[in-house]
Amino acid sequence: MITITQLTALLGWASVINIAYLFIATLMLITMRGPIISIHQKMMGLDEKELAVSYFKFLSGYKIVTLVFMVAPYIALKIMGY
Repeated sequence: MITITQLTALLGWASVINIAYLFIATLMLITMRGPIISIHQKMMGLDEKELAVSYFKFLSGYKIVTLVFMVAPYIALKIMGY
């Protein structure tokens, strides 16, 4: 059985990992936009505008899920004193 203290630590580290991934994915899309778009155009047959929208939806969705399911519960447990 997992204790509340262990759950708090788990959510904290999961938050750090997810935020780091989000940061790296964003940096890669900003700095390596051309090669990434080229690869995805060949794989999926989408044009550049559709890919830009897809990237934005992915990053925004990932950020929301990370905040709702990782960061918010972690903050709530820390406020409670765990």
